[in-house]
Amino acid sequence: MSTNEKPRLLKMWDRALRLPLGPRVFTRAFQLAAPYFSTLPMLFTHAEPGLVRARLKHVRKVHNHLGTVHAIALCNLAEAVMGLAAEISIPASHRWIPKGMTVAYLAKARGTMHAEAVLVLPKQLADKQEIAVPVSVRDPQGVEVFTAEIRIWVTAKPAKS
Repeated sequence: MSTNEKPRLLKMWDRALRLPLGPRVFTRAFQLAAPYFSTLPMLFTHAEPGLVRARLKHVRKVHNHLGTVHAIALCNLAEAVMGLAAEISIPASHRWIPKGMTVAYLAKARGTMHAEAVLVLPKQLADKQEIAVPVSVRDPQGVEVFTAEIRIWVTAKPAKS
């Protein structure tokens, strides 16, 4: 794949946008590829290299005992938006894996949550490099209720023989 060629998932996103309910179709395909994310009532709403947004419905299955969105549901939402951001931003010459996550719960999470992951690649992407991906989650009023910094480990793919 040339460096100018779009990543496969970004091509899928672009194609899905031409369909009725395209973001739902794309989100479902993503959830089928990574089945754990099927537990989230989420919808990707924006995807471009370096920036992914999604929303999480506030429904009973993501509630905690207080009736707010459960802390781990917010962590899972953060991982989903970061994962798509990494997949569509990291060049085909490299691969990535999550290395760690630091989170902060800033306010009660009530209502539909809106998550945003921003992945800024260094000018020179090296082999064996850690990259921090910040994720912000906001409530319907725009109040930031949760933040995460997800560190990913990026390595060059071995040359094919």
